[in-house]
Amino acid sequence: MADHDNGALRTLLTNADSGVLLFGITPPRVSATADRIREITAATLARLSSLDVDGLALYDIDDESDRNPEERPFPYLPTLDPAAYHADYLGEWDRAAVIYRCVGKYSETELRDWMQATDTDSTLAVFVGASSKGKTVRTRLPEAHSLRQEVRPELLLGGVAITERPGEHLRLIAKQKAGCGYFISQVVYNTDAAKSMVSDYFYACREQGLEPKPVLFTLSVCGSVKTLAFLKWLGVDVPRWLENSLRHADNTLAESYEQCLANARELTAFCRKLGMPFGFLVESVSIRKVEIEASVALAGEVGRLLRAGGFTARKA
Repeated sequence: MADHDNGALRTLLTNADSGVLLFGITPPRVSATADRIREITAATLARLSSLDVDGLALYDIDDESDRNPEERPFPYLPTLDPAAYHADYLGEWDRAAVIYRCVGKYSETELRDWMQATDTDSTLAVFVGASSKGKTVRTRLPEAHSLRQEVRPELLLGGVAITERPGEHLRLIAKQKAGCGYFISQVVYNTDAAKSMVSDYFYACREQGLEPKPVLFTLSVCGSVKTLAFLKWLGVDVPRWLENSLRHADNTLAESYEQCLANARELTAFCRKLGMPFGFLVESVSIRKVEIEASVALAGEVGRLLRAGGFTARKA
């Protein structure tokens, strides 16, 4: 991974290099005081100082109860706008930031104003569509893609990949044609689904004469049975054997950590053999200190794994 350079992440992704590593966080809650937000931020930056990551991903949290009628295992608590959090509190962060935008929450004017004000050397974006077809939105994903092409085409844009969804590779190609230059998956616990999606996408790109864009796989440690229930509520496919292992483990966090690391190794070997540009996003979305520290440790190990084999994928 590159030295601390605001434009390094943009260069890696634009060149379709492999080995990109991001660390993903949820901004503090809206209800937090400014002092508390500064405390949380200082603790986060202190933990990240030991990691050789290429950028920080800031999630945009939306209420997704519309797509799952079952009770949410954890209550929906609004968090700070990731762009505002980045601008107001993360001035000490010296690397790139990937700002998620749940585009349905914003008007076209709001998205336009944000894109026009963004430093595209150090800031990248991921546009996220509605969580269900029936959801009322202010801006649809295709409209947001068109707006970015019109207003700020130099803003490097990513798209979400849901590895378990049938035909997802076709959605990736459609998003790529709409301007996406990289993809970040939903949390991966089913590596077979992830490998199938990447393989389908890689060969579909070859058939259409397209250069495959990097896919970053999201890894997330699971520290409790309740967190496991939340992952499933979000639509993450946890294979039944793994669910059994996590439920019956003496230490659920340690078991999930080892599985995340095993998944990283498996996906790394697969993508390198295929010649597919790839990377990882290790997320830390828990407020429990032990889970946060496990996420940081996992990011460190994944970084060492990526450095061990060189970065650049063979071009298709």
